[in-house]
Amino acid sequence: MSDLVEQSCQACRAGAPKVTETEARQLLAEIPDWAIVTRNDIPRLVRDYRFADFITAMAFSNRVAGLAEAENHHPQITTAWGSVRLEWYTHKIRGLHRNDFICAARSDQLFTEIET
Repeated sequence: MSDLVEQSCQACRAGAPKVTETEARQLLAEIPDWAIVTRNDIPRLVRDYRFADFITAMAFSNRVAGLAEAENHHPQITTAWGSVRLEWYTHKIRGLHRNDFICAARSDQLFTEIET
């Protein structure tokens, strides 16, 4: 499991520093199932999770929602039968902050807990 799960999110304001390309590559190496996708000129961390059924996908989405509320950092969550797509990015800076990588790693940890 990535060391990112042990880190804490920091309050992020408009003008907070975005991760650099070098930092993004290094952090992405800690969460290898994620990709950086740019949509509407905003880079985002994106991952699709697969589940055996809708109820498990929904349970995972709800656990991610709890994480998001606890960190006051909210992803885009798309839940469908057998799958959940998460997109983490920082709206205030229109890009990626270290918080996004921390929350992505924690999402992976939640997935591992649900699947076991």
